[in-house]
Amino acid sequence: MTASDLLSWRRQILDDELRAAVDRLPGMLRRIAGYHFGWWDADGTPVDGDTGKAVRPLLVLLSAEAVGGSGIDALSAAVAVELVHNFSLLHDDVMDADQLRRHRPTAWSVFGIPQAIVAGDAMVALANELLSDLDFPWTATARRWLNESMIELCAGQLADVAFEQRAQVDLAECISMVEGKTASLLGTSCALGALTAGVDADRVELLRRFGLHLGIAFQLLDDLLGIWGDPQVTGKPVGSDLARRKKSLPVVAALASGTPAGAELAAVYAAEDPIRVDRACELVELAGGRDWARTRADEEMAAAVACLDDANCVPTARAGLTGLASLVLHRNH
Repeated sequence: MTASDLLSWRRQILDDELRAAVDRLPGMLRRIAGYHFGWWDADGTPVDGDTGKAVRPLLVLLSAEAVGGSGIDALSAAVAVELVHNFSLLHDDVMDADQLRRHRPTAWSVFGIPQAIVAGDAMVALANELLSDLDFPWTATARRWLNESMIELCAGQLADVAFEQRAQVDLAECISMVEGKTASLLGTSCALGALTAGVDADRVELLRRFGLHLGIAFQLLDDLLGIWGDPQVTGKPVGSDLARRKKSLPVVAALASGTPAGAELAAVYAAEDPIRVDRACELVELAGGRDWARTRADEEMAAAVACLDDANCVPTARAGLTGLASLVLHRNH
């Protein structure tokens, strides 16, 4: 059985639960959310669109099963995580002024900036509402962890924005930013799944660390695709991060390389003229940023798998987690 086979039925029940949750939103909030998720056009006409990878909610379900719990019992936590993630995407598209996501116009470019922001806010409220409806011993802890992760996500996003205005950012700072902006929610996703299974704190922590390492690898791949990906496959504009002088991990590695290409890239980033994206791409690669990011992603993945080894996981669910991790590491979108 392939990783895709292991994930497919879980993805279907997740989609059903997510739709049921979004149906609780009123009027235009529901319309914007459903458009963002790829379920319908701006006028509400159903479409068969790209609905995203659902990595985080799948991690919740698989982590619950990996330590002997039930994915079904973890469904509400999984949907809550996916709502929080998509709140961040709605806001991120506004902050970056990105026009495309999943091969079509972003929600803010269709409905307006205030509307997209408020729809994202509503997703956060809905996520908390879903968890508040539950009556399990772990419910309060789950809400607290998810909200703490949102705060870390917001802090990471602010750091990412601040880096655009700074001439120098070191790799340690950049990794710390990624831990907040991306890895924290993946770590929390895994921890929530283990929490719902009622296992001891050490195993919960091992699953959380698996998600953190996976999250850093995930962001490294995102950064690589943002520079060298095919926009026909990714559904997002390529090169916009370089044009905005964003300090992504491959860029910071290139800037810190001490190479002539790194020095030229620093001069390009410091200049007031618009960046030639094609030349900036070349410089990041020549300075070793691309190879460094690929190697670091492999290292993070190895560390993630080691955490699963220590957690004594159920074999089938472990195969699902490692399969999902492999899909993350080798994806093209």
